[in-house]
Amino acid sequence: MNAFRAILAKDLRTELRTLESVPAMALFAATTFVLFRFGLDRTTLEGSLAAGVLLATVLFAAILAINRVFVAEREQGGFDVIRLAPVDGTSLFAAKVCVLAIYLLALELIAVPVFAILFGVGAAGLAPLAAVLVLADLGLATVGALVSSIAVNSRARDLIGPLLLLPLLVPVMIAAAGAAEPLLAAGGPAYGEFGQWMAILALYDLVFVAVGYAVYDFLLED
Repeated sequence: MNAFRAILAKDLRTELRTLESVPAMALFAATTFVLFRFGLDRTTLEGSLAAGVLLATVLFAAILAINRVFVAEREQGGFDVIRLAPVDGTSLFAAKVCVLAIYLLALELIAVPVFAILFGVGAAGLAPLAAVLVLADLGLATVGALVSSIAVNSRARDLIGPLLLLPLLVPVMIAAAGAAEPLLAAGGPAYGEFGQWMAILALYDLVFVAVGYAVYDFLLED
């Protein structure tokens, strides 16, 4: 836990000082919403289209942070330090998952209000939508940390990362869109299949957290 807290605090301090990831993610999301607003030529979105626009934007903004989350470890020898230190390598994995999740939550605090304003989304569905986004963020962060640690040592990490990441994230995006669609419906939020999709999201998160915990020590050594 001491190693986990130290790595987490280091990454958050670095982001607060440099502002490399979250502002870029927020700017990307806001620009994408503007493009959708004028590209679709619609002042309101609802249902599956609203869910798709929001979640696709969050996904591609997340890739910006995922591609950079292990850059400091590669450039400054952080991987070697973790190998040499008498700590569990999974502390690095857990810290990076938390860092990515915090970045995504910070992004959504900016992006969701912008989305609601640009597309006339009512406030009634935004509170339950927060629960969907939290579970989706955990899935994005867990898979992103695993894939980024593999891709970061490659020269083509900006290409390899998304190629490995996007297929693995198809289930979490489908489940998140299924849960968000009735919340963004025209007549107000509905909860018919909401619980089923949330259960799928939670199961996905648990599976990949367990996989990450089980394999990360071997992945770090390789």
